[in-house]
Amino acid sequence: MLRDIASNEIFTVLIILGLFFIASAKLLSPKRFDEFVLVLGNSKYLKIYSREQKFLDMFDALLFVNLIISITVFIFLVYQNLVENINPSTGLLLKLIFGLGIFILIKVLIERLVGSLFDMDSIIDQYLFQKISYKNFIGIILIPINALLIYSFNANKIVVFIVIGILFCISIMGLITSIKSYQSLIKNNLFYFILYLCALEIAPYLVLYKVISAN
Repeated sequence: MLRDIASNEIFTVLIILGLFFIASAKLLSPKRFDEFVLVLGNSKYLKIYSREQKFLDMFDALLFVNLIISITVFIFLVYQNLVENINPSTGLLLKLIFGLGIFILIKVLIERLVGSLFDMDSIIDQYLFQKISYKNFIGIILIPINALLIYSFNANKIVVFIVIGILFCISIMGLITSIKSYQSLIKNNLFYFILYLCALEIAPYLVLYKVISAN
């Protein structure tokens, strides 16, 4: 295996935590969860629950916590396979989880602020709901992916790039769904949409990458 048994203990704990938050979301709202897991091929979930969303939604919050945990584990595994094979530590992974969570929350708050400034609250709220739903879906599928990368076989660069490609395709599908939902509005405000993508969708991740690579 790529990593020894001892170094896998922290990953095991994080995966179990992720499963706990997913199970809690299902127990909280079984019907909504069953519809949520079909979001990739069915827009029914987005149409129904975008109208019922709240600023603080416990269902989304539980899945969001799993998303942060799962992405952190995956980023660490990618770094190990593509950059440097370092041993995981509890302190480092907790810092990554906290930092990533704060980064995404600040980004969402800024997007909501922009929506308020331009009097587009309802549109931005629905767009964010769609985007967060797809991200939370990625968080769920990362659970088995992370487990396979850790325990089942020696991950190599090809496998890692394939997984990254799959996750990228899911994200693009989410973006396309949002564009189709507001295509008339986007067509009339194409310049502002491109500006939004560059300023709030691309630039923050480039900054995050620079900060991580600098350290």
